[in-house]
Amino acid sequence: MNNTIYSRSEYLKRIKKEATLVKSVQIFTVVFLLTMWEVAADIGLIDRFILSSPSRMIKMFVQMAAGELWVHIACTVGETLVGFLLGVAIGLAVAVGLWYSGFAHRVMAPFLVVANSLPKIALGPVIIVWAGAGISAIITMAVAISLIVTVIELTHGFYATDANLLLTVKSFGADRWQCFQKIVLPSNIPVLFQSLKVNLGLSLVGVIAGEFLVSKAGLGYLIVYAGQVFKMDLVMMSVVLLGFIAFVLYSAISRLEKLAVKMINHI
Repeated sequence: MNNTIYSRSEYLKRIKKEATLVKSVQIFTVVFLLTMWEVAADIGLIDRFILSSPSRMIKMFVQMAAGELWVHIACTVGETLVGFLLGVAIGLAVAVGLWYSGFAHRVMAPFLVVANSLPKIALGPVIIVWAGAGISAIITMAVAISLIVTVIELTHGFYATDANLLLTVKSFGADRWQCFQKIVLPSNIPVLFQSLKVNLGLSLVGVIAGEFLVSKAGLGYLIVYAGQVFKMDLVMMSVVLLGFIAFVLYSAISRLEKLAVKMINHI
């Protein structure tokens, strides 16, 4: 028994050590790339005017932080979260409906594939006319870009649930909704969170695309404005901020996934 406990403790230490190593390498990679970017700009290997440099972006951030930068960040994050939550809620509801009705799934499957292939940004003018030139159009764009992928991924996961488990539950008299509650949904928690991660990125893309078209605030608006007046430091700073926002939101979903898995394992 002591050997078993020792082996388990060693295994946990190794896992923790590997996780620490991964984090260290990730941090080193970011620092290394930023350093190379700065050096390349200093020696003239890249054009500072076009690609800026980390030091110039930091100066721009300090200048903008004293003004309305936080308003633009809050606007983009808020629109992304609203579009993300709407896309997840609608996508989950549609996926459950398509799983519940096999006939509806067979009818809608080819249409979902075609809809996923369409460039949603091309519908921008239609969305603006329909939803209005404001936040509603931006959120609609975010939902339009992320919704179909969510439906396809979740529906595929639901239908890939172990058939033997479903047969076992049905043999005890469970109806289709009970099968979904007890087997299908718990079995697809990883699929659900993977869909959330993809949906988050697509929602952010949709928000930026919408801000390019109609917004008067947000990081997408800043990028368009800065490009028009050739403030490339502001453009690159906004792009880096978008990457940082995506990282923070992705990390939050990953942490939520760990908590959900831990809760399910203790049930």
